[in-house]
Amino acid sequence: MMREEKNQSIIISGESGAGKTETAKFAMQYLAALGGGSCGVEYEILKTTSILEAFGNAKTSRNANSSRFGKLIEIHFSAMGKICGAKLETFLLEKSRVAQLFNGERSYHIFYELCAGASPILKERLKLKTASEYTYLNQSDCLTIDGVDDTQKFRKLLEAFDIVQIPKEHQERVFALLAAVLWLGNVSFRVTDNENHVEVVADEAVTNVAMLMGCNSVELMVVLSTRKLQAGTDCIAKKLTLRQATDMRDGIAKFIYASLFDWLVEQINIALEDGKSRTGRSISILDIYGFESFKNNSFEQLCINYANERLQQHFNRHLFKLEQEEYEEDGIDWTKVKFEDNQECLDLIEKKPIGLLSLLDEESNFPKASDLTFANKLKQHLKTNSCFKGERGRAFRVNHYAGEVLYDTNGFLEKNRDPLPADLIHLLSSCDCQLLKLFSTKMRNKSQKPLMPSDSTNQSVGTKFKGQLFKLMNTLENTSPHFIRCIKPNSKQLPRVYEEDLVLQQLRCCGVLEVVRISRSGYPTRLTHQEFAGRYGFLLSDKRVSQDPLSVSIAVLKQYDVQPEMYQVGYTKLYLRAGQVGIFEDRRKKVLQGIVGLQKHFRGHLSREYFQNMRNGALVLQSFVRGEIARRMFDIEAKLYADSVSEASTGELTAVIHLQSAVRGWLARKRFNSMQRQKELLNVTTISKRKAGRRISQDKDTPLEQFQVEPSAMSDLQKRVLESEAALLQKEEENTALREQLRQFEERWSEYETKMKSMEETWQKQMSSLQMSLAAARKSLATENVTGQAGGRQDTSISPIGYESEDTTSTTATPGLRTPTTNFTNGNTPELRSRELNGSLNAVNHLAREFDQRRLNFDEDARAIVEVKVEPETTTTNGQQEQHPEDEFRKLKLRFETWKKDYKARLRETKARLHKGRHRKWWGK
Repeated sequence: MMREEKNQSIIISGESGAGKTETAKFAMQYLAALGGGSCGVEYEILKTTSILEAFGNAKTSRNANSSRFGKLIEIHFSAMGKICGAKLETFLLEKSRVAQLFNGERSYHIFYELCAGASPILKERLKLKTASEYTYLNQSDCLTIDGVDDTQKFRKLLEAFDIVQIPKEHQERVFALLAAVLWLGNVSFRVTDNENHVEVVADEAVTNVAMLMGCNSVELMVVLSTRKLQAGTDCIAKKLTLRQATDMRDGIAKFIYASLFDWLVEQINIALEDGKSRTGRSISILDIYGFESFKNNSFEQLCINYANERLQQHFNRHLFKLEQEEYEEDGIDWTKVKFEDNQECLDLIEKKPIGLLSLLDEESNFPKASDLTFANKLKQHLKTNSCFKGERGRAFRVNHYAGEVLYDTNGFLEKNRDPLPADLIHLLSSCDCQLLKLFSTKMRNKSQKPLMPSDSTNQSVGTKFKGQLFKLMNTLENTSPHFIRCIKPNSKQLPRVYEEDLVLQQLRCCGVLEVVRISRSGYPTRLTHQEFAGRYGFLLSDKRVSQDPLSVSIAVLKQYDVQPEMYQVGYTKLYLRAGQVGIFEDRRKKVLQGIVGLQKHFRGHLSREYFQNMRNGALVLQSFVRGEIARRMFDIEAKLYADSVSEASTGELTAVIHLQSAVRGWLARKRFNSMQRQKELLNVTTISKRKAGRRISQDKDTPLEQFQVEPSAMSDLQKRVLESEAALLQKEEENTALREQLRQFEERWSEYETKMKSMEETWQKQMSSLQMSLAAARKSLATENVTGQAGGRQDTSISPIGYESEDTTSTTATPGLRTPTTNFTNGNTPELRSRELNGSLNAVNHLAREFDQRRLNFDEDARAIVEVKVEPETTTTNGQQEQHPEDEFRKLKLRFETWKKDYKARLRETKARLHKGRHRKWWGK
């Protein structure tokens, strides 16, 4: 199907009991396994066989599971060769088996399965009894089949209903109608008069039928016992005889069951309906009833054997007629094979206007016709046909391809007419059961249509069946047929037993022996020159051959040494005997495998190269993407972490910062104290200028040494830092108090800075005032000095006696410093005056130097206090408490005020002394 892009068909034929139904199952299972997809529709197709067997198969005298209907399953495939749906078509269900059975036979399996496998609740609801209590089932004295469990079959049927998606509500309706059919068979009649008119016995059967159908029991009894006739404008109710009432009862049962069977087929087709994936390609499996020849053969056996005759003709046409005609038309040297043609038998049955079915329809239209008149008409018109043979009474014989069959015309006309009174349709339409309303609506629509010769709904059963067969043959003609002949090994239905005569008869009747003869002497493989050259032309090694299809085909045959008797070359096709095409297929397969292997490696190389390039590109892209993602995630996590940091963590960080600031402040104060001590030591050592210079240079070097912190102090500090950090982890509750204290100290520190700035400005003003006073003193002293030098220049070399020189003057500037005492008398000698002037000059210079030194000291001390911002109440390495900056500033201020008071006193004393010397007479007292 996929290679040739043509629909295929599998036609399964054979006698009844030869195994056609089981063969169809195997074919469906194979196709389901081969074309199974993901939708699971193939499983539903397989489960439909359980439903169809239960409702359409029955036990006959020759077969325990005989198909009493024909079916064509059309399996649809998608473009990928997967099953996507199916469609089911049925032909001629044997309705008479519902009401009439022969000895050794059973009705349809579903009745026995329902009685045996229904649950107690379902049995109570449907008023079900055992199968032996129903007239329709016990009339043949065969209720069971050896080796078959009806209870298990019913359980499988319920599973199939669920898989095919038939709702539980519909299932219960189906079972209710089946129970109604069984109870209809138990409805009995009572003769009321001498004309054999009857009335319905109002018993349990009528009540249960009315309950299950959902109608009124009185109306049901009226329909079963009377028939309404239209006489002009009047409607007359006519009582029925016992035979007519029985036929009416059986007619209702057969109509309900046949309609129910058709409805189930519709539901199955809805469930198996394919979707948009269908491509129009399909494989059809035909499983139809086999050839039958019983002791009593009626209208149903005639239709069944007619269908088999038509299939045999299809078989003969494809395997004998068409093949041999093709050989002759293509110029092949061929000896024609003779075979049994059944065309004459087909003409006997279907030919117009004197065919068997045509005469049956003609006789069915006569109101007074009977089965006997029909038999006489057949003998009169068909006696010239070699396949027909009349018998005494109502019997006749037909010589079919599979053998001669004796038919009895009893019931032919009634079964061909298949009447359904209007009263019955009206009753069904008034029932509460939805399915019966649906069935009656369909029947009413058919009856209201105008009578058209081409309308199959208004035709007889025989003509309708003939039309279905012709439609089936047209469907099969549009496919490539594949025939399966089932051979019945023995007539006793026993395993491992072969009756040679029976098998040989079937082989001859089916034409299998002729098919084998044609296959051996014929050419089963037929390919056009274009098809052969296109399929095997690439195997040709010689490229110099002409490229027309015929030359290429012959060259390929010669290259592989194919013997001339194994093939023939026709006008349009090349004909090969059995097995020859396998040589080319094997060689083609090997070459294609080599080509595919080469392509595989080359494509693999290209694919790997492409993959590596794509992989490298993907890795680069992924690296950038992952980097961006990581950055974004880090930003998100950082924000989340910042938001989730607790107040305790913030306090710990603040405490660490405070600890570090305290350590830095301690180091700064230590350096400041060291520098202060060095400066005080510098002011004390005033032995001499040289010693003072060396002392000053040493003092300059000393602070650099003091900057280096001793290792022991550093290790002790680090230890204290670690101890402090450990203590901070245990004192998280003190963080709040520390922050509050810090805030207070920061406020106090800002106030302190403001106060320091104001004090510094005041001090600068006072220092400026002292500088001005000192400048005035220097100016006055300079004037005195110039005057003194003019009067006593000859005595300037005399050194001052009793006065401290510059080298011996102390830099500490202690308070209460007095001018040196003199040992000479109050005289105004020039020497004395010169000495006084020199002493005054030295005192002024000393005051100036002291002022400059003290100013530098106080500036540095004040700047150190202002710039170094320390924690309150820190401790030194000796465990002593470090003083607060305000205390230091207070001490500094006290030293400054003390020094300033002493300095002002000495400055006034020096001024007074200078003033006294300026007003003293140079000549004495």
